[in-house]
Amino acid sequence: MQQPIRKLLYLAGLISPLWLAASLIVTGSLYAGYSHIDQAMGLLGATDAPTHALWAWLGHYPLGLLSIAFGVGLYAGHAHLRLARLSASLIIVHGLASLAAGYFTCDVGCSLQYPSTQQNLHTIASVIMSASLLLASALWIVVARREGRKGLVWLSLICSLFALGCLPWMAAAMDVGRGFGLFQRVNYFASLLWVAGLAWALLKSERNE
Repeated sequence: MQQPIRKLLYLAGLISPLWLAASLIVTGSLYAGYSHIDQAMGLLGATDAPTHALWAWLGHYPLGLLSIAFGVGLYAGHAHLRLARLSASLIIVHGLASLAAGYFTCDVGCSLQYPSTQQNLHTIASVIMSASLLLASALWIVVARREGRKGLVWLSLICSLFALGCLPWMAAAMDVGRGFGLFQRVNYFASLLWVAGLAWALLKSERNE
């Protein structure tokens, strides 16, 4: 793959957390009474939400395509490293799961009591989204160490720990009905900030070649 194309694909990873932040701000502002602290991101696309169609087109679909683009660039730029290729494949899986989560939206209120098939598919896609990026960042702890890139080792370790550490808090918040949105966002942003940090490091390396 030619360097200009690879750099463009890396740029997709760099802007992904900014895109998520912007899409949450815009979509949340159009949903009266929506709480970013207490409510899940998926609720923005629930079948009864005023932002039902918008969230998929502004959030899930663009983020999915950005992840797939970055994953392809990462795979092409590290074809000689097996763990890096596996990490890139997981990022592509994350992008595909994001597309699926946007297509298969939540039921009314994202209720899990009597979920429809669509709700179950949304839930499965969301779990895959979270798990794939967490595993991808964890793999780069090893990859970056082997390449002697201490900054990337620490970035991957810290972001992986933040994303992993949020999971029990998300479960607890779901039980009490408060704070789930906050911990879900910290979990996702930690993973996307890792993607952006890795993309930035790769772009710097491209400039130095």
